[in-house]
Amino acid sequence: MGVLNVTPDSFFDGGKLHAAGRLNIDKALARCAQMLAEGAAIIDVGGESTRPGAVPVAVQQELDRVIPVVEAISTRFDTIVSVDTSSAKVITAAAAAGAGLINDVRALERTGALKAAAATGLPVCLMHMQGQPQTMQQAPCYSDVLGQVSAYLLGRIDCCAAEGIDGSKVLLDPGFGFGKSAQHNLSLLNRLPQLAALGYPLLVGLSRKSIIGQVLARDVGERLAGSLSLAVLAVDRGAAIIRAHDIQQTVDAVTMAAAVGAESVPGVLS
Repeated sequence: MGVLNVTPDSFFDGGKLHAAGRLNIDKALARCAQMLAEGAAIIDVGGESTRPGAVPVAVQQELDRVIPVVEAISTRFDTIVSVDTSSAKVITAAAAAGAGLINDVRALERTGALKAAAATGLPVCLMHMQGQPQTMQQAPCYSDVLGQVSAYLLGRIDCCAAEGIDGSKVLLDPGFGFGKSAQHNLSLLNRLPQLAALGYPLLVGLSRKSIIGQVLARDVGERLAGSLSLAVLAVDRGAAIIRAHDIQQTVDAVTMAAAVGAESVPGVLS
């Protein structure tokens, strides 16, 4: 899953798709084309930054950022467009514009989001987050991080089922970096097989995140090697989708690890 942030304040690539304070659709499409050429299978479009300390944006502003991009990608490229949103109105509009997946960091808890997602008939990714982006990293606390994350996600799956969203359309994201300390993140990744055992595809997003900076003392621009190692570890522990900024490098790292596991060269008959 390639990250396409259409916000001016993303922690890694904020502003790169903007010119004179406005989103440049041509730049967004060019970045999408590049990620697809490098091996991305899903493009995740986000119009509201959820980095620690991020300020919420108005729904209309999010719509103005996201919907033109979703529509442009859907009409030009043969790919799945995921929309990273918590807003019911954005969910509905994105589905009409051609989105194929709803990716919600708030697990469809915002008012109307669950009903809106169910009405689209699209698959949904439910993420765990302790608190809200503005404050989530101030003092995250768990007695059992894996147990609490699992229990929360199972509860949200039940809510989806009650609204008519079949379990076959549900993906789970443990929410690395969303209301979790470095120790919490390390523990979750190490025990990821237990989360995978719940039986739902896992989406993992660790690309360039602060856990890498904390362990390696690297700034955001220096975290590629750490991101790649975590991507390989996540796949080895059961992740089905890796959400990443550096597509070609991540695809190469995961493909190489998969070749070792299969003891064969991809595309070559033994």
